[in-house]
Amino acid sequence: MKSRYDVLVIGGGPAGAIAAGTAAKAGLSVCLVEKRPAIGAPVRCAEGLGTEALAEFTAPDPCFISAELRGAGIVAPDGSSLQLNSQMAGSKVGYILDRKVFDRELVWRAAETGADVAVKTRASAPILENGAVKGAVLQYCGQTMRVEADVVIAADGVESKFPRWCGIDTTVPVREIMTCAQYLMTDIDIDPTLTVFYVGNEIAPQGYLWIFPKGDRSANVGVGISGLKSGSGHRARDYLDRFVASKFPNGKTIEYIVGGVPVCQPLACTAADGLMIAGDAARVVDPLTGGGIYNAMFTGRLAAQTAVSAISSGKCTKDVLMAYDRGWRESHMGKTIARNWHLKEYFVKMTDEKFNALISSVSTLNLEEISTKNLVRELIRKNPLVLGDLAKLALSLR
Repeated sequence: MKSRYDVLVIGGGPAGAIAAGTAAKAGLSVCLVEKRPAIGAPVRCAEGLGTEALAEFTAPDPCFISAELRGAGIVAPDGSSLQLNSQMAGSKVGYILDRKVFDRELVWRAAETGADVAVKTRASAPILENGAVKGAVLQYCGQTMRVEADVVIAADGVESKFPRWCGIDTTVPVREIMTCAQYLMTDIDIDPTLTVFYVGNEIAPQGYLWIFPKGDRSANVGVGISGLKSGSGHRARDYLDRFVASKFPNGKTIEYIVGGVPVCQPLACTAADGLMIAGDAARVVDPLTGGGIYNAMFTGRLAAQTAVSAISSGKCTKDVLMAYDRGWRESHMGKTIARNWHLKEYFVKMTDEKFNALISSVSTLNLEEISTKNLVRELIRKNPLVLGDLAKLALSLR
């Protein structure tokens, strides 16, 4: 690791890896630092990603694909279910990744492109000059060193601290933190091509429970609930344990992870002098689904592209780097986040009775593409009375 680079990337997840690889491929000197001793571990993710989302960045590789998906199911509080199938018969609609391998593969590619990589390296403070970010102080293998950079890309995840040290408010309201618990289970009876979501205030208050297949008899089984609903005796793991005892009493748990997912609106601004914020650190997780892999890669790539342009111009001030902030907000991804936040605010207030009425009224939907937008649009079209309030949001789905 050198004392100066064009770009310093903090965080080795999908946002940081794509940012580092994109910048290095453009000819910039790049260093990526990751505070953990190994890329990709521990996994704090349900690991789902759509086929088109993955294809935008890389071809699917058996080394990091755990399951290929062909549909999804939603189960109401009363047990009635809705099956979602693609009209393109037999087509894949998504994948369940092996994030331990996937993240490592992305970082390896960044390294092969020319980026330096340092693990177990923690950014402990920004280097500031007249308020502008000029690099970071790093704790590296027991030593402290200063690494200067024209641009720093903060991709340090949900628990992001670096932007806050730079004076940016990264606070997430408690009501908009989804507290999650997940088991990797084996020896369970599942459909290995189908993701299943359970909704309802008894099973996952202001959230949902999921089964994401990882093979013929293995799956990520997890639950996310509102931070406001978490407390002694009714934490995420309590809901998960009750479900597992009922649904998979003979299943075997081989991994247990916990974490928080921000389902709030993105940061008010994701650029400053010498700094851009990407991925979960920028709070660009989908507020409705909690999915963040694609959004992380999208913002990581855009941040790197903006850095390339700014460094080439010799000016890395906020007014120049704001092209990144405007870019992702005006993109399809940014508009989806804005729309889905409003949808999330509606669904977290929905009663179990409304969930039951909605799902029992439609047993199967064939969609050209399985997406939140298409799902909500079809539900409104088929049952406008049940979703009278939500229909007011229909204009935002056009």
